[in-house]
Amino acid sequence: MITRIVRLSFHPQHIETFLGVFADSKNDIRAFEGCEYLALMRDQDQHNVYYTHSKWLSDEALQEYRKSTLFQTTWAKTKKLFNDKPLAYSLWTVEVV
Repeated sequence: MITRIVRLSFHPQHIETFLGVFADSKNDIRAFEGCEYLALMRDQDQHNVYYTHSKWLSDEALQEYRKSTLFQTTWAKTKKLFNDKPLAYSLWTVEVV
C-alpha cells in the first residue's frame, strides 16, 4: 500500500472554492479503483494550507488515477487557486508500532 500526501497552499480568498471542488469530487476519488482511504486536513497554524492524505493499493493504482479524466479535471480546477507550488509525497510504510 502506498500513502500519498499532498500539501496545497491557497490564496485565502479561494479556500471556499477549493472546498467546493473537493466536495464535488471526493466521493468519486474515494470510489476510484485502488483508493482505500481519502482525507482532507487543514494546517493547524496556516489556515490557507491543506493536505490531502490518501492510501492506494499500489503505485500503479495511484498512477492510473493521476492519468484519469477525474484527476485531470479536478486538478485543473484546483491548481489555479494556489498561491504556492504544491508538494506531493508518495510513501511506503516501513513499520507500524
